[in-house]
Amino acid sequence: MNRQQTMPEPPVTLGPPLEEPTPPADCGVCAALVRQRAEARARGDLSRVSDFNVEIRAHHVPRRKRRR
Repeated sequence: MNRQQTMPEPPVTLGPPLEEPTPPADCGVCAALVRQRAEARARGDLSRVSDFNVEIRAHHVPRRKRRR
């Protein structure tokens, strides 16, 4: 016997968007990504801006502390 859903699912609740990452000043890779992000924003390509934010975050993943 198949049961049909009679009530709608509750709405999905999203948190606030993440702030843009601020990379370290001495990283050439991140500096290039920041320039490309600015160019994408100037073109209105917010999807690409988001992609660059993900790349910057992933490039400098915080290291976990070693256990003693």
